[in-house]
Amino acid sequence: VAGLGNYGLRGTRHSVGMAVLDQLARQLAVAEGWRADRRCCADVVMATAHGLELMLLKPRRFMNLNGLSIASAAEIYSFRPENIYLVHDDMDKALGKVAIKLGGSARGHNGVRSCISALCSNEMTRLRVGIGRP
Repeated sequence: VAGLGNYGLRGTRHSVGMAVLDQLARQLAVAEGWRADRRCCADVVMATAHGLELMLLKPRRFMNLNGLSIASAAEIYSFRPENIYLVHDDMDKALGKVAIKLGGSARGHNGVRSCISALCSNEMTRLRVGIGRP
């Protein structure tokens, strides 16, 4: 599960994907376990939920380059694109509304575009979190 955003700009609506992962890590009681993985330029933590083992990943890059971190992690940890979930902001949704998207285009989102390009696939599932148009 990868939270897209701008690593140095936490707390902004554009980095809501990372905020969602922080909250998920707290709920799964692994928030103290985040560690920097220099091989993929990301913060990672392992968690278990409903019998599934999860890796939570927050790229340490700007949004337009998030895909490089995710593709590196996919190679290192042997993840296929269809097993990757992207959590990202969506300006076309009202603040706080969420939607699941199964594959498809980036819909103009540069972070998703970066992931599609770096993974050479558009099969990632996306959790789109509404931020509205501020």
